[in-house]
This record gives sequence, C-alpha cells and structure tokens, in this order.
Amino acid sequence: MHELPVTKHIVDIAENHCRDNGGERVLAVNLVIGDYSGYVGESIQIYFDVITENTLCEGAKCNIETVEPKLRCNKCGKLFTKQLLTFDCPYCDGQGEATEIGKEFYIKSIEIE
Repeated sequence: MHELPVTKHIVDIAENHCRDNGGERVLAVNLVIGDYSGYVGESIQIYFDVITENTLCEGAKCNIETVEPKLRCNKCGKLFTKQLLTFDCPYCDGQGEATEIGKEFYIKSIEIE
C-alpha cells in the first residue's frame, strides 16, 4: 500500500515537468525499479492508471524497467545473480557480497507532447 503515495508523487513530478516544458500532456513516464527497492512495480502501475484520471498524465504509459539484484564476489570481484540457497560465485570459489544493484528507484525519463 505504500506504493500509493509514491505513485502520487511520480504523477506530480510528471505534471510539473510537462507544465514547466510547455507540454500539453504526458505521454509516458519511464521508471527504473530494483527488485530490492521495496516497491512493487505492478502496484505502481495499477495506482498510476487509476490516479492519473483527469490529470495531464491521463492515458500516459507507465513503463517500468526492473533491475535484478547482483552480488559482487569477494575473491574475483565479478558481479553475479544470487542462486537459491547459496552465495557461491559461479566464476570462482569466492562468496558473493551485497551491492546496491537492485535497490534503484527513480524516474528515468518523462515523455511529453
């Protein structure tokens, strides 16, 4: 449910961007959401479609690019996707350590008409 206020804020940002740049309406809002960001892209999409009614964003697309979390090997330094029940590096015998990859949450771009 915490996606509702953040989605309202996204719509406000998109509307302000449209007005500030002389646009008539917002065509698309492109988001980047990491799997470990704490936000569910599908929920944001649902709220976006509902709360944009009668706004400059009505009819706009909410495109979501997801980012899969990555671990960094403490031995070889390579990034990799964690496998179920293990932190083992697939490239060597090192162990994966947490990174910030997968925690992203931002507006990548806003398309206006």
